[in-house]
Amino acid sequence: MRKFLALSRSTHGILDIAMPGFAALLWLGAFPPLTVLGVALLTAVAGYTAIYALNDLVGVKADREKFAGNGINPGYSVEASALRYPIAQGKLGFAPAMLWFALWYLVALAGAWWLNPRLVPIVLAAPVLETLYCKLLKVGWWRVFVSGIVKALGPIAAVLVVVPRPDPGLLALMLAWLMCWEIGGQNIPADWNDVEEDRRVGAQTIPLVFGPRIAGAAVLLALLATTALSLALPVMSPLPLGWPYLAATLAAAVYLLLLPGLHLTRTHAPRAAARLFDRASLYPLAQLCIITLFVLAKAWS
Repeated sequence: MRKFLALSRSTHGILDIAMPGFAALLWLGAFPPLTVLGVALLTAVAGYTAIYALNDLVGVKADREKFAGNGINPGYSVEASALRYPIAQGKLGFAPAMLWFALWYLVALAGAWWLNPRLVPIVLAAPVLETLYCKLLKVGWWRVFVSGIVKALGPIAAVLVVVPRPDPGLLALMLAWLMCWEIGGQNIPADWNDVEEDRRVGAQTIPLVFGPRIAGAAVLLALLATTALSLALPVMSPLPLGWPYLAATLAAAVYLLLLPGLHLTRTHAPRAAARLFDRASLYPLAQLCIITLFVLAKAWS
C-alpha cells in the first residue's frame, strides 16, 4: 500500500484537498449537509489520488531518464519519501499503477455525477490536461499555465457543489488566484529543485530556459499577485469577512509565500526552492482553517 500512496503523493494530495474545502466554505458561508460533505470529500480524495498517479504514469519515461544518474534528489518535506516515483524506480509495476488510477478515477466520476452532473466535464478534463502538462516537459515553459488550470479544477468543482450557478466573473477571479499560487508557490519551485535532473533530459522549464534571476522574479511576481488577489476573495462570500479575515489571510500569505519567496529570490538556492514549495503546500490548509473559524463564528452567533 505504501507504494501506491507514494505513487499518488498522498501527503501532498491531502494538503491540496484543503483548497476545495476552502473554496466551498468561502462561497457557501456555511457547512454543507453531512451527506454532501461526505460524498464531496470522497470525490476530492479520489480525484487527487487519481490525477497524481496519472502524473507518474504519463511521465514515467522522463522520470527514468531524469534519475538515471545520481538517483532521486532529496525532494521536499511533503514529498520526501524514498518511494517517490515508484514506477520509475522499478518498485511498482505499470499495470497495477494503472489499475489504481482507474479505480480512483471511476470513484471521482461517480461522486461528481451524484453531487452535480455539471462537474463531470471538469473530471473528464482533468486527466487530459494533466497528460498534456506531462507531455509538454520538453516542449515549452508555458506548460506552467496548464498546471495552474489543473490545480484550479478541484476548487472550481467544489464551488459548483455548493453554488450550482456561480458568478463567472468571480470564478475567474478565483481561477487567477489559484493559478498564481500554483505557478509561484508550487510549479516553478518544484522545477527549480529538479533543475539538474531536468537539464539532463532537455526539459523546458522556467528556471532552465530563463535562468535563476528571471525565475526568481517570476516567483515573486506570482506570489505578490496571489497575496493581492487573496484580499479580494471576500467578495465571493455571504459571510461578513472584514478586516480580521483580511489580516489573517495576509499573515498566511506573508509567512507561507512571500518570506520564503524572497529568500529564494535572494539566494537562488535549490533548497530554498524546496523550502518555498513546502511552505506554499501549507497555504491551502491555512486558508481552510481561517475560513472555518469564520463559518463557526457565524453558526454560533
